[in-house]
Amino acid sequence: MTPSIADANQSLSRECRTVTASTKVTEPELRELERAAASRGVRLGEWVRDVLLREARSPSEAISLRHVMTEIVGLQLFLTNALTPVLCGERINSKQYEELLQNVKANKHRAAREVIAQYVAERKEDDHA
Repeated sequence: MTPSIADANQSLSRECRTVTASTKVTEPELRELERAAASRGVRLGEWVRDVLLREARSPSEAISLRHVMTEIVGLQLFLTNALTPVLCGERINSKQYEELLQNVKANKHRAAREVIAQYVAERKEDDHA
């Protein structure tokens, strides 16, 4: 495709962008951003623009992945602690059940942070491998 046709096609697919929003990053951060963009098959600038606009347009009350992960970990805590006695042939009474719920509510945020930190550490190890 000749440059004039390519330029015409590109201008049809998006509005003319004339303002730059920029930030400074470290070399390792740049490599991380480039990998993220490449994994999605887009140029770094397009990926950064999409991420920034998506974040800016999302309502501040939106549920984040961290919130979802916290609830999933809470459910895991509940099921593990509720089913363990049942599988051992025991029963839990209503007081034990209420204590279990309070325990899950009190600990799910910490447990979710630990799980997320573990995933982040594993991902960093994989990136450096």
